[in-house]
Amino acid sequence: MNVQQLENTAKELVAEGKGLLAADESFGTIGKRFEAVGIEPNEETRRQYREMLFTTEGINEYLSGVILFDETIRQEASDGRLLPRVLEDQGIIPGIKVDKSTVDLPLAPDEKYTQGLDGLRDRLTEYVEMGARFTKWRAVITIGDGIPTVNCVESNARALALYAAFSQEAGLVPIVEPEVLIDGDHSIDRSFEVNEWTLRSTYKAMYEQGIHLEGTLLKPNFIINGKEASEKASVEDVARYTI
Repeated sequence: MNVQQLENTAKELVAEGKGLLAADESFGTIGKRFEAVGIEPNEETRRQYREMLFTTEGINEYLSGVILFDETIRQEASDGRLLPRVLEDQGIIPGIKVDKSTVDLPLAPDEKYTQGLDGLRDRLTEYVEMGARFTKWRAVITIGDGIPTVNCVESNARALALYAAFSQEAGLVPIVEPEVLIDGDHSIDRSFEVNEWTLRSTYKAMYEQGIHLEGTLLKPNFIINGKEASEKASVEDVARYTI
């Protein structure tokens, strides 16, 4: 693990005035978007769509990196260049989503666990060869009656820490996303409480795993009331609680 290289890439990804494009929609998600505008979702239309995005003139003025999907990182542009190379030629850092979505957490009704650790080391080696320089993994925490449980928060925290360790071992900057969902009728105070707990658990697990924290990025979420809550937080409150 080259610590300085990880830190440099992390800094490049958060360059002032630039952001990250998440072009890592699953087949189901991008399929719904295509069908809504009358486009048949298939491998070629997905390739054309993403090539259109990545070859947009001046895109490098606004993007520091792009998160790719497994299918996309393997595809070629019309001129034969791999799509990660198209991004690199624009001065944009290619990244890759490496989790394999969520499943029901065993013996934990209404809670989720993100899978994808099996075989991750080999996949990361392949992604590095294709040009990836950072990764992303999303965990999902739901607020509800009696949830989240310690089992859910800690299981997902450990998975995020292991994912980050595999990524740094491969020389990739891990983006860690412990997302607390806004589904439900909870208050902003309850959201704050669960978010703080989730973040503390995640960073404790990463510290214990030996992660070089300066070579990671956190993808946070807003602290906000549940979307079905009767009492809606003000914009000012959301900003204050989130900070």
